[in-house]
Amino acid sequence: MSMQQQIATKLAQAIACKHLNVINESHMHSRGSDSHFKVIIVSEQFSGKRLLQRHRQINDILKDELADHIHALAIHTFTPEEFTEQSAQVPDSPTCLGGAKIDEQKIV
Repeated sequence: MSMQQQIATKLAQAIACKHLNVINESHMHSRGSDSHFKVIIVSEQFSGKRLLQRHRQINDILKDELADHIHALAIHTFTPEEFTEQSAQVPDSPTCLGGAKIDEQKIV
């Protein structure tokens, strides 16, 4: 099972999702093929929870993957109403400065 599939499976088993999209963004970065992901999760379970609580929930579900495999994880959590208000749009992930790319930015 790929890391992308593993993330999707764990999240789907832990959260009743109305929408779940796990995007492998590793191709945009310098740290291997399964190291950068974006997750978009829409669930009623996020109602009444602050953003920090939602992110902590995702981080807890994926704690093993974050400890050993994932270099970067962009998390976008919404209630169904919030997702509709956003017109199902999420921001682009930030540029990664890890790995070899950070060496290029050092000033000698």
